[in-house]
Amino acid sequence: MDPSNITDKALCAALYRNELKAFDKVYERYWKRLYRYAYAIFEDQGVCEDLVQEVFVDLWERAGHKKIEHLEAYLFRAVKYQVFNVIRDLKKTTDLEAVFAHLPEQLMADHLLEFEEVDQIVKQSVGSLPDKCKQAFQLSREADLPNSEIARQMNISVRTVEAHLYKALKSIKKNLGQIYLYLPPFILHLIRFIF
Repeated sequence: MDPSNITDKALCAALYRNELKAFDKVYERYWKRLYRYAYAIFEDQGVCEDLVQEVFVDLWERAGHKKIEHLEAYLFRAVKYQVFNVIRDLKKTTDLEAVFAHLPEQLMADHLLEFEEVDQIVKQSVGSLPDKCKQAFQLSREADLPNSEIARQMNISVRTVEAHLYKALKSIKKNLGQIYLYLPPFILHLIRFIF
């Protein structure tokens, strides 16, 4: 296979045969373009790099099981889907305390210690965020403002607000990871639902 002039159609056929050189060529040919495309939608370098990597991992894992007819369209659609998943996840604004407020008192007593520990970690995580990121998160979660209003108040784009929220949630989840093994399934379910 001459990698310099191989067509996308030939690359797809080689991918279906699990040829690693074909995958390398696809990566080399499309990585920068896919990254630029993702970044044009969601202006966060780290997030865009991660999601493009996920698209390539998924491509390699599925390559031997699924014949791809139009490689370029497939890859760009996959990136678009990943970006929209990130944005969708950022729009969840349910408050942990509001969920707990609707639980029966006995259940609240049983889980109060776990909740307090989770709440403390969340507060510490938010406190350690960079100023702009912290401000966006607090306006979203505490003031319950929509992203458009946060963008107006902070004089930044909605996409930048979304990027700040993504970073905040990623940091909180990472810090909560310390205690995940010790929390009851009920608390874990609530954390996943909220964040």
